[in-house]
Order: sequence, then C-alpha cells, then structure tokens
Amino acid sequence: MFAQFDFGVIANSWVYLFQVGMAFTLELTVLSMLGGVALGTLLALGRMSSFPPLALVAAAYVNLIRAVPLVLVIFWFYFLVPYMAAWVIGAQEPVKVGTFWSALITFTLFQAAYYCEIMRGGIQAIPRGQVLAAHALGLGYWQTMGRIVLPQAFRNMLPVLLTQTIVLFQDVSLVYVLSVPDFVGAASKVAQRDGRLVEMYTFVALVYFVLCCLLSWLARQLHKRVAIVR
Repeated sequence: MFAQFDFGVIANSWVYLFQVGMAFTLELTVLSMLGGVALGTLLALGRMSSFPPLALVAAAYVNLIRAVPLVLVIFWFYFLVPYMAAWVIGAQEPVKVGTFWSALITFTLFQAAYYCEIMRGGIQAIPRGQVLAAHALGLGYWQTMGRIVLPQAFRNMLPVLLTQTIVLFQDVSLVYVLSVPDFVGAASKVAQRDGRLVEMYTFVALVYFVLCCLLSWLARQLHKRVAIVR
C-alpha cells in the first residue's frame, strides 16, 4: 500500500494546510474557548444561584445543550437563526451571519454548557469557610467571587479546562459540513483536487494525533503542578 503512497502531495500542500486550514482551526478553537469559559462561568454562577428561576433556566440550558449532538446545533444555527434574526428585527430577508461567525457562536454556546459544569465543580470545591470569612470581612457576593473564589477555581480546574479544550479542538473539524476551510476542509479540497484522499486524510489524522498528545501531556503536567500546590 505504501508503495503507492504519494508523499509529494503532502510536501506541496502543507503550507496551504497550515497557513489557511490550521490557522482557521486554531483561531476558532481559541475564540470559542474564551467565549465558552466566560459564558460557562456565568452559567455556573446561575446554576448555583439562590434565585430559583435563574437556577432553573441555567440548568435547563445546560441539560438541553448536552443532550443534543453538536452537528445538529451547527446545522440549526447556520440554517435557522438567520430567519429567526430577520423575524426579530422585522427584516424582509434572512440576516447574513456568515460561516465563521455562525461557527464561532455555535461552538461558544455549545461548549459553554460543558465549561459550566467544570467551573461549577471548581467553585463548589472551594471551602465554604473562605466564603463565610469574606462575608465577615464585609465583601459582597461579586467581590467574594471575583477576588477569592473564581481565581482559585480557575487554578484548580485549569487541567480539566485544557482537556475540554482538546475536545473542542477536535470538534472544530465538524465545521467541514459547512464547507469552511478549516484543517480538515482544506485537506479535503487538496485531496479531491489531486485525487489523493488516503494521503491527505492520513496526514490530517497524524497531525491531530501529535497535537492532541502534546496538549494531553501539557494537561497532565499542569495537573501535577496544581496537585503539588494543594
């Protein structure tokens, strides 16, 4: 099999694959991670809120998103939301969201449900005595969260957050269904152009394997450092 393996197609296309495809994949991963962590933290605070309606809405959102396949969320947002946005603002034509923004918003909203549960676990792991001590010193709810609870929760949950980001990095390849030129999409274009599907998809799998192994090793190192601090 490898006697017919054409390494030349990889050598001639790797610049395009990384400058266009991988750059898009990393950009979407980082932005979705930042947005997902921010929204997930707010959802976690909402789930632990003493105001029942807010806690119920946050829990319903998290449970709904975690029960729906990501590819369906991508299709739903890409095809349906432009019409919903037009209905909301009273426009005659569907609002043009674009593939990049469509993918970014979809991954942010989807991953926020998973980051929410991670952050909720990190917040609940902080000893209750620290919160009570902060209140005794006169700190309000947001001061306690911003200065005492959340910094420790982020530090403790950093390895788990990184692990979830690895999953996000892999999930970003699903934007291929929208014909977005991510790493998989760029490789698919080259494969179809040159008729070398085996070579290109093998190369893509190898790149994902190496990058995910490196990120997993980094997550383990962070876990060891955090464990030592504890």
